[in-house]
Amino acid sequence: MSLKNSIFIPCDEANHVCDKSQYKESTFMEKVKLNIHLIYCRACRKYTKNNQQLTKMVKKQKVQTIPTSEKATMQEQFDRELAKHKI
Repeated sequence: MSLKNSIFIPCDEANHVCDKSQYKESTFMEKVKLNIHLIYCRACRKYTKNNQQLTKMVKKQKVQTIPTSEKATMQEQFDRELAKHKI
C-alpha cells in the first residue's frame, strides 16, 4: 500500500469522518487523515466548519413547547374561524 493511498482520502470519506468525529465515533487514524485532507481541501474545511456550527447550535437550542391546554384552545379558535369561511 502506498503512502498516498494510506493517508490521503477522498472528499466523501472526509465528510463521513467529519460526521463520525462529531459524535465521538471516529478513530485516531481517521482524525489524522481528516486533518491532512482539510489542509488541502477548501470545500471540506467549509463543510467541517458548517457541521461544527450546526452541532453547536443544536446543543445550545432550548426548545420550548406550547402547553397542551393552550394547543387545545388554539385548535378550537382555528376550527371556529375555519367554520366561518366554509362554503
